[in-house]
Amino acid sequence: MRTVVTGGAGFIGVNLVKALIEQGREVVAADIAPPNIALQKLSVPFLHADLRDFNQALKVVEDADAVYHLAAKVGSVEYLHGSPLAELDALQTNMVIDINVMKACLESKVQKIIYTSSAGVYPIHLQQNQGARFAEDDIKPINPDGGYGWAKLIGEISLDLHGACKSGIARIFNAYGEYSELGENAQVIPALIRKAVNYPNEPFTVWGDGTPTRNFIYIKDCINALLKLEQYASYPPLKVNIGNPNEMVTIKQLAEKIVTVSGKKIPITFDPKMPRGCLSRTPDIKRASIELDWKPETPLQEGLEHTYNWAEQFLNHPQ
Repeated sequence: MRTVVTGGAGFIGVNLVKALIEQGREVVAADIAPPNIALQKLSVPFLHADLRDFNQALKVVEDADAVYHLAAKVGSVEYLHGSPLAELDALQTNMVIDINVMKACLESKVQKIIYTSSAGVYPIHLQQNQGARFAEDDIKPINPDGGYGWAKLIGEISLDLHGACKSGIARIFNAYGEYSELGENAQVIPALIRKAVNYPNEPFTVWGDGTPTRNFIYIKDCINALLKLEQYASYPPLKVNIGNPNEMVTIKQLAEKIVTVSGKKIPITFDPKMPRGCLSRTPDIKRASIELDWKPETPLQEGLEHTYNWAEQFLNHPQ
């Protein structure tokens, strides 16, 4: 069974490729970025492709039985939402990628598509309420989180209309773990872990005031859910939240946990001038629990320890 992973050089992509190979699958990774060290070690066939070009998208999914479509323009709050032009770029880039990949899958008669959507599809004004919790039907009134959220919602709608194959849609809430992006566009956990590893050469500054709350899912649990979603793909698409509702933490508490994991004496400073993102969003995972027989199993503390150990090794000994 030939399985293609778009965005295969990314954080979720590398972990997914690794899991598929462990299942004995024939896997092809595709990405606009070059294969990183982790992907190279897996010795998986790799296609360098710009999915904004339909012909390249068509070549990527050729002869595929299943496509995990992860490729997207992603990054930090500042990177995606820092200006109207950033919002527009996230909207247009991700829409073009999704349209090309889904059309290519249609023409190539791909049997299954697994699409990684986002918690960003839920109404952003409701995400400004403390303790906001979302089930899959809580999509109205439609008001996604900026250009990125709109693009993901339109991607979901495209699969709703696809009809030619079975599919699954994973609305992922704040995944973290090994092979995360650690650079300037990193999301909150890898960004804070990088700062802790590099301290005192890099200040441990937290964006915002530390009051927003989040629920984080460790990458191993996220990948297990994606694999299950492929098994239960359907038409109309099965849409499920993939997240961990069990441990809500403020960003301040998260920073404190990371400092503790580091074993260093690190003073935490906050920069209220920097974007903080939404105030709160917690996934309701009842549907995933019932339909996929799945639940997250990794406590936040354990996941942070795994991620910190990996990041420390990677940053200090990248080879």
